[in-house]
Amino acid sequence: MDTRVQAYMRVGASHGRATERIGPFLATFTAHTDNPYLNYALPDDGATPSDEDVAALIVAFAARSRRPRLEYVSRLAPAVEPRLLAAGFMVEDQLPLMICERGEERAVASPAGIDIGLPTTDADLFGMIAAQNEAFGGAPPAADDVERLRASIEAGQIAVLARVVATGEVVGGGVCIAPADGISEIAGIGVRGSFRRRGIAGALTARLVDEAFAVGVQTVFLTPGNEAAGRVYLRAGFATAGEILHISKPPCALER
Repeated sequence: MDTRVQAYMRVGASHGRATERIGPFLATFTAHTDNPYLNYALPDDGATPSDEDVAALIVAFAARSRRPRLEYVSRLAPAVEPRLLAAGFMVEDQLPLMICERGEERAVASPAGIDIGLPTTDADLFGMIAAQNEAFGGAPPAADDVERLRASIEAGQIAVLARVVATGEVVGGGVCIAPADGISEIAGIGVRGSFRRRGIAGALTARLVDEAFAVGVQTVFLTPGNEAAGRVYLRAGFATAGEILHISKPPCALER
């Protein structure tokens, strides 16, 4: 399963990004944003990078004004982390890898007064992005963000939003990255601050799982950002199956 997840991560990270092969690393870069979660590299399974490989990786990110950063299943490439640490990288986080196989999903009811559904209009997409950005501390969306999300949906990505039935206000959303080889990643589950702790995130997750399985996906995975989120996903049928390492090289100012 680790190998399948890592292979999917390489495919998913390459969608809509420039890519560059650097030694045993696949580096991915997003042109329109320096968001670290949209600019990172992944090592090959069993990679044993040299100092020169790591130095070349750092140069490639610096040339694009991006922070050198990696996300990967740590136990698939145990020799990578020590080499990165020796080059000045620091561990950002070690997140649980949680998986739900077809047949293991659990129903999660929508909270009273909240509808969970698929976005259909540009207004839906704008509201969904705005809710997610607010949840993660991002800026309000621009017109280009709506266009990019619509293009991703047309390419196979699944998007789900939560709205207040009485007012139509969009208060949360999440996506399932375009499936490949029967596997997909759930990401970006976000709910506006004033609507949290009502069960909306769990309902969004369960709906995304259902939508993914409906189009033939056999396995969905995700990485919760904290223990509270992990408990939400446990209730939707996910189980911890490994660990994803996030590691990056701090800016020079932080190294002094």
